[in-house]
Amino acid sequence: MKCEARLGYILACYRKINLGLTEFKPHTISILHSIYIRKKKSVPKYWLLSLGILATSVAHADEPAPNTTEIKIPSAWKTGVEFGYQERSGNTNSRTLNTKLGGEYTSGRWRSKASWAYYLNYDDGVEDKRQSTYEAQSDYKLGSKSFLYGSFKGVDSKYSAYYRDDTLSAGFGYQVFYTDTYKLELEAGPGYRYQKPNLDEIGSSDIIFPTTVEEPIFRSNVSSSWQVLKSLKLSANVTVVTGSSNTSLDTVLSATHDITKNIALKISHTRNYHSRVPAGLAKADSTLSVNLVFNF
Repeated sequence: MKCEARLGYILACYRKINLGLTEFKPHTISILHSIYIRKKKSVPKYWLLSLGILATSVAHADEPAPNTTEIKIPSAWKTGVEFGYQERSGNTNSRTLNTKLGGEYTSGRWRSKASWAYYLNYDDGVEDKRQSTYEAQSDYKLGSKSFLYGSFKGVDSKYSAYYRDDTLSAGFGYQVFYTDTYKLELEAGPGYRYQKPNLDEIGSSDIIFPTTVEEPIFRSNVSSSWQVLKSLKLSANVTVVTGSSNTSLDTVLSATHDITKNIALKISHTRNYHSRVPAGLAKADSTLSVNLVFNF
């Protein structure tokens, strides 16, 4: 009874000096009880009070503070699907339907992206073109702006002038600007080009010579994007591939307008230029497409 009275006295002292203690933790009572029993004749009241404060502080330190802040980490994955209508002009005139799947993954110093585009054309109800285009690239950050890259682009077609048209390249890249509003990246490096002509399908309107191409090339690329408004983004991509047989310049300009959080309208203009073409053919072909984009 005397021990309980002594503990009650200490608790009253806590309340009196506004320490905010309303109850004793079990191990706090054990510490105070042990000290009181062994040293009750020699330990003054203020020593018991000091030890009680220390024991209670330890008890509160053992209790983890509640975490009220929720940090949202952006997803490492970005994926999208495009469906649209396409109209071609230049050496060929046609109307087509097209689709494209794309994805990007970022982890640490690595950034990888890949896409697959499928092109199908009908003229007067007859299948005239069927083509798949594969693109893949991986980047490895060297510093705050510099990176190494490796890229591959392949074209697999049934009816066009090439059965296969593959380009492999690796080199150095540099991010001139990389903000939420504006991005500008440069790439340059050597590579290899393989082209297998489709001798059965080559016609007078094809920008192609009937020979298999296997040669070293040099590739350079400039890509940029500008977030003009919260719902409007302008993009431009220019790729130059040069080799002994030919030099190509591919330009893609696009405007993307967000309709909802996951759906957007995309208008693209693509221009393909070749430095060397058969006699009587234009050196450039252009494509205008209007697509719906679904982002996940």
